Amino acid sequence: MTIPVLFNWSSGKDSSLSLYEMLQDERYTIESLLTTITRDFKRVSMHGTREELVHRQAEAFGIPLKIIYISRNANNEEYDRKMKEALLEYREQGVFSVASGDIYLEEVRQYRVEKLASVGMDALFPVWGKDSGNLAREFIKLGFRAVVTCVDTEMLSGDFSGREFDEEFLNDLPEGADPCGENGEFHTFCYDGPIFKQPVHVTRGDIVLRNDRYMFCDIT
Repeated sequence: MTIPVLFNWSSGKDSSLSLYEMLQDERYTIESLLTTITRDFKRVSMHGTREELVHRQAEAFGIPLKIIYISRNANNEEYDRKMKEALLEYREQGVFSVASGDIYLEEVRQYRVEKLASVGMDALFPVWGKDSGNLAREFIKLGFRAVVTCVDTEMLSGDFSGREFDEEFLNDLPEGADPCGENGEFHTFCYDGPIFKQPVHVTRGDIVLRNDRYMFCDIT
């Protein structure tokens, strides 16, 4: 008998590689993806991914998708309340584990562990503690494809936004930048790979600077 798992889905490469790891593990069954969307913009926060593309990812995986909507100026209280409501729904259905794609940020891991424990659920971290450079290259070697959707220009040149996440991208990263963007340097949208039954066809649109800091590439 397998353990049912809710997967915390961001639409990007770390989530994709973590989901791949979970799907390879016969101990687990992925019951649903869970994604937070900013209602006003209909996009994944920070990643900037359009809601419709997250649905297309879920369809390509053949896995159900649960959307949590938050307001554009949502604070931690709103986020925690909405998340708790969703988690309790799954707990009532017999799901007691939630997986996330975090790599090494201890404060993020502890936050997830504590919040899940408060509703009687366990946290799983499929790629936790692995070298981020090795993970980035494993992602590419496995045949995953992703595009960079957001760059924090205080940490990385805005020119990286809209680029393909590939070996050339990794080689061009400046010294000190994390290859997986674990410190928030950049975010991605994954559109193809071994967990996709068919690719999500995308077009790179306008690249714009928002809040005088974040360079977003609109993916359609």
